[in-house]
Amino acid sequence: MAGASLQRSMVAEFVGTFLLIFFGCGAVHAAVLTGAQSGLWQVAIVWGVAIMLAIYTVGAVSGAHINPAMTIASAVWREFPKSHVLPYIGAQLAGAFIAAAALFILFEPHITAKEASKGVVRGQPGSEMTAMCYGEYYPAPGVLGAGDGPYSPEVHVELKSRMSQGRAFLAEVLGTMILAFVVFAVTDGRNVGSPASGTAPVFIGLTVSALISVIAPLTQACFNPARDFGPRIFASLAGWGAIAWPGFSDLGWLTVYIIAPIVGAVLGGGLYDLAIRPAHPEAVPE
Repeated sequence: MAGASLQRSMVAEFVGTFLLIFFGCGAVHAAVLTGAQSGLWQVAIVWGVAIMLAIYTVGAVSGAHINPAMTIASAVWREFPKSHVLPYIGAQLAGAFIAAAALFILFEPHITAKEASKGVVRGQPGSEMTAMCYGEYYPAPGVLGAGDGPYSPEVHVELKSRMSQGRAFLAEVLGTMILAFVVFAVTDGRNVGSPASGTAPVFIGLTVSALISVIAPLTQACFNPARDFGPRIFASLAGWGAIAWPGFSDLGWLTVYIIAPIVGAVLGGGLYDLAIRPAHPEAVPE
């Protein structure tokens, strides 16, 4: 990263985030629309592999933040240039948006067929069952499209009662805090207990997979504002409209999927740098 220009770093962040969303949200598309995945872990491990691939392919150029929350945490705790924060975030959002568009082109017939089989109209209540392939919802609305019967408004009402905005916010803060804590730990040159050289992306990916396995049923496990906001913007333009913005009146999409991950990443990075890192010998080169 040291010798890379800001422009090349932005291209790397764009490509890395594209790979993350294409594979990760692609697995969600396949699971929701075709039943290709059997169980949450299969989707979770694809997200983990996507993170590994993104880091291995572009990490040497940009650091592979591929996540605005990690970019901001790096600026707070790791002297990442503050002038690079907005360009990085812009590249990440663009990569996520284009990946969502590519997935829509590939899967649109399956989306239409799913909505027709459930008797829902895109952009109307119930179409969260397909919009969840892009932006995220709390709680995860997969149950709306389960089974062979049509969409049931009663199930929708009952589902919404299961998760408050405050609880969803806490889930995203905790999940991203754990992720950032692990990222800071396994990439710290002073940490003699960190993974062998070149293997940190594997452990970061597995951490994401484990977190998804726990938190996805609650909030779909965001931990990354670009992962949510880029595809959500695309979905709002592709026919889902206001349905793409859950809790628009109380800004749930903003608090849970943008603010919470940023808060969690800053807390997780700070927890490592303030409580754990000082115990490591400073002489170890980073």
